[in-house]
Amino acid sequence: MSDDKNKNIDADLVRSLADILNDTDLTEIEVERGDLKIKVKREVTVAAAPIQYAAAPAPVAHAAPAAAAPLSMPSDPATIVARAGEEVKSPMVGTAYLQPAPGSDPFVKAGDKVKKGQTLLIVEAMKTMNPIQAPRDGVVAEILVGDAQPVEFGEALVVLEA
Repeated sequence: MSDDKNKNIDADLVRSLADILNDTDLTEIEVERGDLKIKVKREVTVAAAPIQYAAAPAPVAHAAPAAAAPLSMPSDPATIVARAGEEVKSPMVGTAYLQPAPGSDPFVKAGDKVKKGQTLLIVEAMKTMNPIQAPRDGVVAEILVGDAQPVEFGEALVVLEA
């Protein structure tokens, strides 16, 4: 009979512990009573926040054209897919830098001819500067990131054409 009594106590205790987990930010709780030891855990799943794209502002008729437009991601996802050429993608999460040092000339500009292995830009990850090299000879059609811009793994950085 003592086993049946312990089962009822265990169930009530487990329910109480589960309630404590639900009411707090705890993910695990453990209780010992004599020979009885109960541990209750809950799995926490972290969901990534959805990416939201802001609409591009409408051009103002009286504004003078800028000398050099800042580099940014296109607001229309269709333009991302419609690129001609080979995309050079980031092999890691980090910060992209277009020049070797602040104030110096960029590694490459749109229209530059590059050789296989030539540094296109660098991605800093964990305080390490990682050169991103041209996978083949070609012409830089487009640079898709701005200087000191955070980049994700697999994000297109540069478009190369033959």
